[in-house]
Formats: sequence, C-alpha cells, structure tokens
Amino acid sequence: MLIKSKNKWDLRECDVTPEPIYRQRRDILKKLGIAAASLPLASNATAGIFDVFSPDDQTSVVDNRRSLTTIKSSLSNPTLSLTPEKKILQYNNFYEFGTDKTDPAERAKNFITNPWQVKIDGLVNKTLTLDYDDLFSSFPLEERIYRLRCVEAWSMNIPWIGFSLADIIKRADPTSKAKYVAFQTLYDPKQMPGQASRSLGGGIDYPYVEGLRLDEALHPLTLLSVGLYGKTLPPQNGAPLRLVVPWKYGFKSIKSIVRITLTDKQPPTTWNILAPNEYGFYANVNPNVDHPRWSQASERFIGEGSLFSSRRQPTAMFNGYSEAVASLYQGMDLKRNY
Repeated sequence: MLIKSKNKWDLRECDVTPEPIYRQRRDILKKLGIAAASLPLASNATAGIFDVFSPDDQTSVVDNRRSLTTIKSSLSNPTLSLTPEKKILQYNNFYEFGTDKTDPAERAKNFITNPWQVKIDGLVNKTLTLDYDDLFSSFPLEERIYRLRCVEAWSMNIPWIGFSLADIIKRADPTSKAKYVAFQTLYDPKQMPGQASRSLGGGIDYPYVEGLRLDEALHPLTLLSVGLYGKTLPPQNGAPLRLVVPWKYGFKSIKSIVRITLTDKQPPTTWNILAPNEYGFYANVNPNVDHPRWSQASERFIGEGSLFSSRRQPTAMFNGYSEAVASLYQGMDLKRNY
C-alpha cells in the first residue's frame, strides 16, 4: 500500500492528463477521418514539437509484463489520476529500435530482457553483478510519480517503479576518487536494429552512454526504474532497467542498462558526442536556455487536447524540482553548463 506524499516535487492531480480529454482527442480525429499518413512530417530533430499521434493508435503493443509489488513511499501519491498508459507505451524515443515515435513499440516486441546482467564497477571497493531477478529483489520497490520532460519540448507524467540509484552505489562502496557515474546500454545489433543501421538508428555510434556527477547520482530523486503502471517495464520503455532523473531532459534517462561505472573523470555522453552545441552534459530542464533550433520556454503536455489545440504549459526550472535539486548547481553558470 502506498501513502500520500507531502513533498514539494510531487505532482498535483490538476497537473496530470485527464483521461476523458485524451479519449476526446482520439474521437475527434476519427470523426474527421484524418490518418497519420496525411499529416505533415517533421524532421527527426523537431518531431517532438510538431508531431501528432496516430488517431487510431494502431501500433500493436505486446504486453507480457508481470505485476510488481511496491512498498510505502514518501515520494508517491496514489490519489493522482495518471497519464493514460497507452500513450506511454506507444510514444517513445529509443533510437536503438528506430527514430519514429512508434518504432520502439513495434520493433522491440521480441526483445529479450531475461536473462540480463548489470555490472557495477570502476572506482568501487566492491564490484557487483546483478542478474534479472536481483533487479526486483535486492532493493525495496517504490512507485514514484514523476514529470518527464523531453528535450523536444513535450512532457508526460509517469508512475515509475524502482529504487534509488544511491542504493546500488552505496552497496558497491565508491572509493574517495569517484566523482562521476557512467552508464551503458546493451549493445546487441541483432536485437536492436537501430544499432545495426546508422540511418535507422539516427546516426548514433552505439552503445548508448550517459553520465552523472556523483552527487546527482546519489540524490534521492534519482531512480533506477524496473517498471511503470504497476508492472515491469516494457521493452520500448527501457526494460529491464532504466535511469530516471526527473529534473533533467529525458535523453539523460538511459535505457536497458548493462553497466554502471564509477569514475574520476566526466564520462562521454551519446548526444553530447553527436551534437555538443545542442546537448550538454548536464541537460537540466531550463526554460531560459533554448535549444539552438527551438524554444524551451514551454512544452506540449502529451495526452490531452484536440487536433487543433493541445495544452501547452510553461516549462518549470529543473522541471519543477528546483527546491530539491537547485543546491546541486549553486554558483554554476547554467547557460554555459547546459
């Protein structure tokens, strides 16, 4: 049983997509007879800002997930009305399976997540290796409702299930030299077609890598997620293990993690390697620092609105988690360290 949280960073019921509005949008599109193929297509770089959902939600989703039991959490509020699960399952950025939003749900259907191993190594006193079952039994699982803000200027609210990244780091016992945490996604081109094709995979050099400062990684809000909506993660959302850092843009939340390494140097990160002038290491949600090709001052809240108007809302500094995390960046120039 989960308890209602009093924390400042929790979502309020009025912040979450009303399901009737979401369904109303689908109905309007159907009545207008508008097919996704007839809509103007944006480039990959700006797709998140201008795209529109398929009116019939025709992407088939295989759901073989199992239910998870969660414990009481001070970071969870069970009274919230949540963003429709179908949107979360069918609208994804996971370039290992293609660059279109519907590609991951379609192409990850047969992705094998069990067996799985995650190695925690580097500047630690105790190297760890966790298998699939360990991910669900080593630490108490909590449900945490977080905002998710994509760098493409759209957002969702998601009920993640997982445990604090700090739990696994502390168990590995970092040495005094550890300053950063590096992450790596599975590299398996046979299962992940985007890794086998540069055109399909967005021109990225795989495997996907990410990183955090150690103090960011140890922050209690930083989550390793193994599930959402009461079940294990689906492949398109990063099964069996993904990072969730709610005050940063979504590309920092690396999916299908196989390695976590403590290091004394700032690790390379995939999008910063690909376009350093557009995607910085920190990637903190900041309405005052625009992407070079679009504004970050506002965002489109996925899951509501009609064909002609979906609710846009102002982007909050640190995605609404300023009170909890702003002290991590005291004295830093957040425009330079974007």
